[in-house]
Amino acid sequence: MRGRRAAGLRREWLALSLVLLALVAWWSSGGALRRLDHLVNDLAMRARALPASSDIVLIAIDDESIEAIGRWPWRRALHAQVLAHIGAQQPRAVALDVLFGEPDADYPGDDLLLAQALRRAARVVLPVARRGSLASSGVDAPLPLLRSTAAQLGHVQVALDEDGVARRLFGLEGPAQGPWPHIGTALLCAAGQARPGCRGAAAPADGPWVRSQPRSVTFTGGPTPFARYSYVDVLKGRLPPQALRGKFVLVGATAVGLGDMFAAPAGLHSERIPGVEWIAHALHAELAGAHVQPAGSGAQLLFNLAPVALALLAMVMLGPLAGLLACALLALAVLAAMALAPALGGWQLAGTPALAGIALAYPLWSWRRLSAAARFLQLQMQALQQDVPLPGPDRASLYSDALERRIATVEEASARLRRLHHFVSASLQHLPSPTLVCDAGGRVLLANVAAQQHFQPAITVPLPGLPVEQLLGDLADARDGQALPPLVHWATGDTPAPGEWRDGQHRHVLLLRQHYSLDGSAIWLITLVDLSDMRRAQRQRDQALHFISHDIRAPVASIITLLEMHHAFPGRMPQDELLARIERQAQASLTLAQDFVRLASAQADSYRHETFDLLHALQQAMEDAWAAAAQCQVRLGLESSERAAPFTGDPGRVQRAITNVLGNALKFSPRGATVHCTLRAQEGFWCVGIRDEGPGMGPQQQEQIFEPFNRLPGQPEAGSARTEGVGLGLAFVRTVVLRHGGRVQVASRPGAGAQFQLWLPQVAKAKAASAQGLTPPSFL
Repeated sequence: MRGRRAAGLRREWLALSLVLLALVAWWSSGGALRRLDHLVNDLAMRARALPASSDIVLIAIDDESIEAIGRWPWRRALHAQVLAHIGAQQPRAVALDVLFGEPDADYPGDDLLLAQALRRAARVVLPVARRGSLASSGVDAPLPLLRSTAAQLGHVQVALDEDGVARRLFGLEGPAQGPWPHIGTALLCAAGQARPGCRGAAAPADGPWVRSQPRSVTFTGGPTPFARYSYVDVLKGRLPPQALRGKFVLVGATAVGLGDMFAAPAGLHSERIPGVEWIAHALHAELAGAHVQPAGSGAQLLFNLAPVALALLAMVMLGPLAGLLACALLALAVLAAMALAPALGGWQLAGTPALAGIALAYPLWSWRRLSAAARFLQLQMQALQQDVPLPGPDRASLYSDALERRIATVEEASARLRRLHHFVSASLQHLPSPTLVCDAGGRVLLANVAAQQHFQPAITVPLPGLPVEQLLGDLADARDGQALPPLVHWATGDTPAPGEWRDGQHRHVLLLRQHYSLDGSAIWLITLVDLSDMRRAQRQRDQALHFISHDIRAPVASIITLLEMHHAFPGRMPQDELLARIERQAQASLTLAQDFVRLASAQADSYRHETFDLLHALQQAMEDAWAAAAQCQVRLGLESSERAAPFTGDPGRVQRAITNVLGNALKFSPRGATVHCTLRAQEGFWCVGIRDEGPGMGPQQQEQIFEPFNRLPGQPEAGSARTEGVGLGLAFVRTVVLRHGGRVQVASRPGAGAQFQLWLPQVAKAKAASAQGLTPPSFL
């Protein structure tokens, strides 16, 4: 049933994908949404508009000039005089955007005056235009007399988009045998720059009108993108000095009703711009290299189809929310590509078909999924009716739709099943031993609270979903050290027999497992019984017996031997020496017993929690060790920038720990040396440091010195009273520091002394440390 439902959804998704992709391809190739593309690209162009240019100057035939000179057309002698004024300031090139296609019938001599002015100016470009429709081959070109004296000719045609806005031009346009470049490109040629397509002042060629090299213009931003002067001011010599030197000068009509006016892209400083200003925008884009070419039809088709295909895949592979987010991100990516492609690659993309496809994909697929869900709920309700008694629809549901009634019925049956599952899960959760339920592939399905606590702190995430090999991979046989076989081998008979295993935390566990079958799939129930406490108790018993039978027994046996020698050979050993040796052995026995009791108490008893001054405790420990230091001829030094070190903990045990470390330093310091004591605050801890100038130790010895019954290595004086002991002092130190939530560090190397650092938290953590198992393994 599930397979048929999934196959049906796949067929519906495939049909929807084909229809939607075909629709997007039609939109992309037919240009049905081209107006929206223009709007998006116009808004993006605002962000990348070129800055205002000081290299381009407009000489405007404006309303003020018309009022001062008279109605249009003017005598060509006036144009010759204006060119003379312009040429006097030595511009880079001049474009006279006025068509002179017919002789001046009223003033025939003016044509010769204008031709002479053009020849003297030397770098003047005249316009050419198409006459009639695109199918015609008529050309509006300057008179031969004027054309021959111009530096270059350039077309002034503008390509209007579907919405009537002038955004594009063609780099070459004109008769097929000799098209002209745009007048902006011709200006650059007249200024001395080598540009392809420039033909100088050649006569119009033959052939139908053609155009090529389409490009979109990147407009210049700002309310006054170019400097502008009135035609009449130039004619009367009122132009500022040096205003045109080294500039591109464009002369053209801006007066109302005179000359071409074009609709400007959205977001430009004005809704309509005159033709001469449009030429200035095109020239500035040419200078800045900011012309943008439309992407090819194949690239446009791929750009529109790819996001829609990804959206369709995301909806079928991800959940509803993730699919919605994926569609939103893809739409944003399309918009970002449309905005960034012109600046990064010089291409203009039309992506509204992709946006429309993404916008349609989610609701259409959601509708089909909703229909499939309704059918599924109907079938599930019929199946559940056979196994679970379902309630009839309540009064409220009578006013709801059919889907809601089905959901309510299935929800009630599912709630009953969930309660049963909750009862089983709760029973599993409260089992005292760590228990896991795994599938045949070794994936944990259920885990109780004891299991979650057992695998901490190595694993802090919830256990369900993790592979069981990750949890049990560190188990090794406690007898021979062999690793636990993978779970996939258990079904073939290579299963671990109930036995004792040791994990990475050195705990001893008993592994119990049971195999079940559910719907043809294997289910494993795994239980771990922690034997660590029992094994620790055994080790404690063995160590205690060793201590009693060896360490405590040795001084007593020495005393008995001394007494027997005294009885057997009276007078051989002086009475004072005999008593001194007996006293020394008795003191050693008493010290061992005290250390043993202190360590046992530190490991097992509860700690006091009161606030005291850690600096005062360090000073007190130094005062208590002063006599021993004087006897050893060792100096004590204290360095601390703290006036007080408030600390909450057990003051007696903390001071005893400091005393033990200080006593160790005195034992191993040579005569005349100095034991340096420090206290500082760092990273939320109080750090008590004690550094000696003794023989030091290697890395292996540093790992063993905090274990019970491990003595520090001796120096040349080893064997004297200064180095006696059984290794309980530093074990006591580590126990106390860890139970206060701190840590002990030692830094040493052979021949360079040793430095012990006791890191104690400034905020009380003793209770938390004990609760988290930070107490080291005891030996009692």
